[in-house]
Amino acid sequence: MTKGRLEAFSDGVIAILITIMVLELKVPHGADWATLLSLKDKFLSYALSFVFLGIYWNNHHHLLQAARHVDGRVLWANLHLLFWLSLVSFATGWMGENHFAARPVALYGVVLLFSGVAYYVLAQVLIRAQGTDSHLARAIGKDVKGIISVVLYLIAVVLAFWVPVASAVLYGAVAVMWLIPDQRIEKTLIS
Repeated sequence: MTKGRLEAFSDGVIAILITIMVLELKVPHGADWATLLSLKDKFLSYALSFVFLGIYWNNHHHLLQAARHVDGRVLWANLHLLFWLSLVSFATGWMGENHFAARPVALYGVVLLFSGVAYYVLAQVLIRAQGTDSHLARAIGKDVKGIISVVLYLIAVVLAFWVPVASAVLYGAVAVMWLIPDQRIEKTLIS
């Protein structure tokens, strides 16, 4: 199968998720700065989630650039990733609405953790579909960065019950780690 429909569908889902999140930012009833400042937690959770969805979209694009074709297993692995990404909006809203309280921050981390696992699974299924000697397999390698991300999410989820702010900082650290698109794939495609 060609990968065009998979890419288009995934792009559409991620665009809808970002739209849903921004629609949750309600316009404040007041024209002073204090009223606007009261939305800071909602805005910060939105901004963090926007960055995460942007990172997933960007790296998903790169991942599929290195793939020549997809099969049924890839389609299901991609849907698995999109399922977890679709929960980002809910977790974002709950975390922002409750001012980064422990349980919402932990749930947010669980969603990020399973999104990271789902992305890893998608990459592995794509590698199997392309072959172990493919450009994609060489580019992904051992995926140390992906494994580190999942471990940091796990630590942050546990930490959320004692120091939710530290968990949010760890989530941000993972985002910073992924802000630059995965150069491994670009380098492999160029060579």
